[in-house]
Amino acid sequence: MILSYVRTLILYLVLIAVVRLMGKRQIGEMEPAEFVVTMLVANLAAIPMQDGGIPLFSGLVPILTVLGLELVLSWATLRSQRFRRILCGKPVILIENGRILQHQLRQTRITLDELMGHLRQKDVLNPQQVQYAILETNGTLSVFPYPENTPPSAKEAGVQVKPVKLPVTIIEDGVLLGENLSLSGKDAPWVLETLRQYNAKVEDTFLLAVMGQQVLFVGKEGQS
Repeated sequence: MILSYVRTLILYLVLIAVVRLMGKRQIGEMEPAEFVVTMLVANLAAIPMQDGGIPLFSGLVPILTVLGLELVLSWATLRSQRFRRILCGKPVILIENGRILQHQLRQTRITLDELMGHLRQKDVLNPQQVQYAILETNGTLSVFPYPENTPPSAKEAGVQVKPVKLPVTIIEDGVLLGENLSLSGKDAPWVLETLRQYNAKVEDTFLLAVMGQQVLFVGKEGQS
């Protein structure tokens, strides 16, 4: 029983390392080849997890082989545009200048209902308001309405806006993050003074973050 737990833990850690090595796209939007690799790795890991008679090394070899193949293919797609098109395909225009390209829909096997659903997800109800809709190689739909059908930007509207600053978390669940404290330009006395304004201590704080001149404070539940 203990051996099964150890094997599962090792395979779990190996899978995490494999996904990290394969890149962040594996966690988000995947190309067809990457989806196949992910499914293969998951299935290959499940076999030695379920069958204790298979040596652990024999279970790791195919996983590492698939990982090596994925890394080689990724390098090849970066170096060769022709190979990238063969492996990943190329984007397909489904709507052009407000006109649905029915031939492209049939070629990509996208139904009209699916296309309209994708447009609704982009807050577009009328396809005639779309200048271009492009089916990307990862299966997502990029929608570009006509400029007159898009909200004006702050620059176009003549409105001056302040630059956005990313929040920096200083205290998280009662733990003071020293590295972030230095990054925010604050110091320990500032933290103590800020917490004093909320009648709180570090261990009583669920979240303390700064966004420029703004301070975000959230106390722990049940703390007075």
